[in-house]
Amino acid sequence: MNRPLIEIKGLKTQFGSQIVHKDLDLSIFEGEVLGIVGGSGSGKSVLMRFMIGLEPLQAGKLIYHTSPPYPSTQVGVLFQAGALISSLTVIENIMVPMREVAHMSYDLSYEVASAKIEKVGLPLEAANKYPSQLSGGMIKRAGLARALALDPAIVFLDEPTSGLDPIAAAGFDKLIKELQKELNITVIMITHDLNSLVSVCNRVAVLVDHRVIIGTLDEVAKTRHPWIQEYFHGARGEHLFRARES
Repeated sequence: MNRPLIEIKGLKTQFGSQIVHKDLDLSIFEGEVLGIVGGSGSGKSVLMRFMIGLEPLQAGKLIYHTSPPYPSTQVGVLFQAGALISSLTVIENIMVPMREVAHMSYDLSYEVASAKIEKVGLPLEAANKYPSQLSGGMIKRAGLARALALDPAIVFLDEPTSGLDPIAAAGFDKLIKELQKELNITVIMITHDLNSLVSVCNRVAVLVDHRVIIGTLDEVAKTRHPWIQEYFHGARGEHLFRARES
């Protein structure tokens, strides 16, 4: 992991009197799984919106080292609540980027979407169901299948395990890890889930004091900052660290 795929330099973000980011620098490397954590209001979601092009930077630079730079087909996104279109079936949702961005034929997009459904571990009978007929875990998997629709090099996951029970969350973590290896994709994951950080991520970026502290899980957990100490070394964090070492 020696080649930056995405670089953020000198990011500054402010809403009224509230400073969110100040001179923030961040490099994301090809093929890694990077977990982004931070307290409420630390700017995690805003940072992701910048990186996926939903909002322009106020100040600073965002550089994609892709060829060509930042084509829409290079990036897939799983939003926190899935963001499936309620009036479309699962397979129709997955077909949307294929039809609207890649301009695939209906038959080809249907065939590829069916393969994506299998890839994320959904039963094929889910293809013709509507979002309202799905469980929370199925919605997440359907959203992930759509994020993978155009075989992106980079996938953003916004709180992928939020709202899932421990078994479903562990299954989703396992799926992310398997897909990252199989597809050789770069994954940027915003999460509050310590289990996901431990089981999936190569590095962790913590947003504190308007900047970022980044490193391996062990490196970041040693940082002498009150929020980091409370997050990683509270009762739950210590339990996970002990379980990992045993």
